[in-house]
Amino acid sequence: MRRWWGVAVGAAVALVLPFAATSGAAPGGPDALRADLDRILADPRLDGAHAGVVVRDPETDQVLYSRQAGYRVTPASNAKLFTAAAALEALGPDYRFRTDVVSDARRSGPVLDGDLFLRGTGDPTVLAADYDRLAAQVADSGIREVRGTLRTDATWFDDVPLGAGWAWDDEPYYYAAPVSALTAAPDTDFDAGSAKVRVTPTTPGKPADLALEPSTGVVQLENRTTTAAQGARPNVTVERGHGSSRVVVSGTVPAGGAPSEDFTSVPDPAAYAADLFTRALAAHGVSVRPGAPGAAPAGARALAARESMPLRDLLVPFLKLSNNEHAEVLVKSMGRVLRGQGTWDAGLAVLSEKLRGLGVDPRVLRMVDGSGLSALDAVTPEQLTLLLDNARQRPWFREFQDALPVAGEQDRMVGGTLRNRMGGTPAAGNVHAKTGSMTGVTSLSGYVTGADRRPLVFSVVFNDFVADPPNDLQDAIAVRLAQYDGANDQARGVPAVPHPRTSAERGLECSWVKGC
Repeated sequence: MRRWWGVAVGAAVALVLPFAATSGAAPGGPDALRADLDRILADPRLDGAHAGVVVRDPETDQVLYSRQAGYRVTPASNAKLFTAAAALEALGPDYRFRTDVVSDARRSGPVLDGDLFLRGTGDPTVLAADYDRLAAQVADSGIREVRGTLRTDATWFDDVPLGAGWAWDDEPYYYAAPVSALTAAPDTDFDAGSAKVRVTPTTPGKPADLALEPSTGVVQLENRTTTAAQGARPNVTVERGHGSSRVVVSGTVPAGGAPSEDFTSVPDPAAYAADLFTRALAAHGVSVRPGAPGAAPAGARALAARESMPLRDLLVPFLKLSNNEHAEVLVKSMGRVLRGQGTWDAGLAVLSEKLRGLGVDPRVLRMVDGSGLSALDAVTPEQLTLLLDNARQRPWFREFQDALPVAGEQDRMVGGTLRNRMGGTPAAGNVHAKTGSMTGVTSLSGYVTGADRRPLVFSVVFNDFVADPPNDLQDAIAVRLAQYDGANDQARGVPAVPHPRTSAERGLECSWVKGC
């Protein structure tokens, strides 16, 4: 997909669609709901587009609304619902990643007479501070000199870094960072395989100061920035060349203003991890030379180790912030743990197997990655709702539901990609749903409790629209479901839904541009 820029239009506006005229008595019960959803979907922005919508009552197994339910559509990040559920089934909520430092070299006092290996199993949550703690463990063991080299062992996964069908022009951006068994993240959003670029103004007419966070030599910054006059609007672009480690930073920042921050993916996550660890070792008084990648020898003893948070906790940044790297790491981990191969093919085979056990028919799906970043993915709204329905019976359901974005909740790690949507409506604090956005695609699937306190599951997937993403129509559907009153329901027309618009790239998840 390509990156498109939207236009800032200020504060929230209200969506008020025309109430279609009806004849005779107003419908009631499910008929009233169907009439209102039909009105919402009659919006002219959907002319010529695909609009798949399914609403289910999981307690009665009744389908309350269905439109193009079995048609395959591009799900965007709604694909993460399949990945999360399959990972919970295959790996379990307590699954943890392990990163360790090992060697089979002989030890002579403070000298290690051989190679040191940094070995990973895909942990996307390792920060520079964690590599520092690993280095401290090595130093605390008494080692001060490594006469061999530091070698990186990322063999838990294969060496294919990018997913099938990922757009080449997305490669420089952190939401499409390469996948590796050994990596690092710049902050606690855990955007593995990326680094933060900080642009600090100096004096008008002079270049800004540039810095990488964490500090690393695996990418090189080219400074094409200028410090503008005070009061100017910041306008900075960070671009890594295709297949390159050179990052060009251009544009302007105003004198006296706050630093501007953006992100870049790194071309080689394992080299990134090794660079951070080498620097940490030096800071703790341990000397070592960089070496070539390679698998640690069998029987190597552990000198330091770190375990990640359990999967139940990783689900929060994964689903709330729609983290693509987390999805792909989970797919490859499923393949490695259950099939002995850390590949997309093996992991997707496990995913299909686990989905079948969750009542989903993998024969009608096409999943080529775990995140939905690929435009080759194809699913149906019907299968999305079957997954959501059947997940309610699993022992891990509470963790799964709680990890979904919650409408109108301003805490980023609660509201996630829905924090600025549906506020002040019956859906606020009620709708738990996964968003999905890419050019020409927007999706929203999840759970809502109706006015009669009955739970509902729903999926709304729009494809092939050509204007701005009609997320407001999805929100109107979710709000109307929150108003649904079962057999006593009456036609209400189309809800008025606050629809904030911000200056973000059109068609991408708001979390991918740090807009929510």
